[in-house]
Amino acid sequence: MKSHYTLSIILALLFSGQVSRGNPLQVDSVSNLPLTLTQVWEQAVHSRDVQIKELKLQGSGEQIKDAKADRLPEINVEGEYARITNMPVYDNGIFHSPSQFEVLHSTYTVGADVYFNLYNGNKTNIEIAARKTENKIAAEQRNLTLSETKLRAAAYYLDMQRTIIFRDLMLKDIAAQEKQLLQIKALKTNGVVLKSDVLRAELKLSKQQLSLVQLNNDLAIANEKLNILIGLPKDQRIVPTRTSVLDSLHLKSNQDYLSAAGSNAYQIRISEQETELKKLQLKNIRANVSPKIGLFGMYKYSYPQIFLYPYSPYLYGIGMGGIKASFSISSIYHNSHKAQVAKLEYESQEIEHAATQDNINQRVDEAYRRFNEALNRVEVSKTNIEQATENRRIVSNTYFNQTSLITDLLDADTQLLQTRFDLAAAEIAAQLQYFQLQNITGNL
Repeated sequence: MKSHYTLSIILALLFSGQVSRGNPLQVDSVSNLPLTLTQVWEQAVHSRDVQIKELKLQGSGEQIKDAKADRLPEINVEGEYARITNMPVYDNGIFHSPSQFEVLHSTYTVGADVYFNLYNGNKTNIEIAARKTENKIAAEQRNLTLSETKLRAAAYYLDMQRTIIFRDLMLKDIAAQEKQLLQIKALKTNGVVLKSDVLRAELKLSKQQLSLVQLNNDLAIANEKLNILIGLPKDQRIVPTRTSVLDSLHLKSNQDYLSAAGSNAYQIRISEQETELKKLQLKNIRANVSPKIGLFGMYKYSYPQIFLYPYSPYLYGIGMGGIKASFSISSIYHNSHKAQVAKLEYESQEIEHAATQDNINQRVDEAYRRFNEALNRVEVSKTNIEQATENRRIVSNTYFNQTSLITDLLDADTQLLQTRFDLAAAEIAAQLQYFQLQNITGNL
């Protein structure tokens, strides 16, 4: 029976394409890639979501250049060629044959004009400031997406770590259960225990082997999700390092995290820039009720000369230049409601900004409390392991001395394994909760 259970363990490992450390059997179609969490985060910039935000950031940079280009003069060139018919003159009325007035049948015009804006209500500078603000929003959105991607990557990475720990604990427990099963069978052979004791022990061992298959599947799924997220090949096998950040953490006060979030949280920065953008949009609309002043100039060559009388069949050139001013009177009443709408949108955005600050503060408080809760759970889990270990020792002694039941022994084994699972899960959860706190405060 022992060889049967050992074979089942190996098959379960091969089912997911992985074997435990120290096992001489190694079936790998893809090479292992050891990665620390820091290396995973460095790879997170290749996430598709981050790349999309990066392209939007580059696009907003080009919009700044486009807005600055409005400061340059407007220059136009034109050319025209036309054929002109004879000009009939109806000197005796429309119902009589006209006299034909000969004209030059070809006309040519080549020219250029330029306009340089001097003042238009400061709209150009406002537009440039708006595009710069949009660029800042795009940068913060890229940073927010990167931070959230790193948090997701940490969740997958830590999930893999937890599953590997669970798997190793399960393998050790299966090995211990196999030895214990041999002892129970020996007692059965000697007529000390019933056959039902052997069946119960075998049933538990069978369930653990099924759990081992599930753990390996969980590991493969988390691995694939992490690969897709950080831009690695789908079937690349990542080997997480067995490191914990809990021992190196220096927990600050809740007020320190709230202060950090007030200046570093990406959502607050985005909200601040969106408020500034609404303010600039209001200024831009109000600037519509402003005079426009600029320099202009033009020069053109034309043939024939029909600009001044008497006409002449010669090429001529003419130009003009000066200063031009205009003011749209209708903008006074057309713009009033637009300005009022923009003002209301600005005030609404200010309220949204205050709501964003409240939301971030609440999330910081919650994450801080959950992180401390997770740390307490780690300490409790360590104590539970000590108690479960001692309980299992006592029950094992009493069972093999025939003073307790097989159910007591199996329950003690299950409790010990569960407390070890609980500790591993608590440590992983505490790390993830810490990263969540860093993400909210803008420091991930």
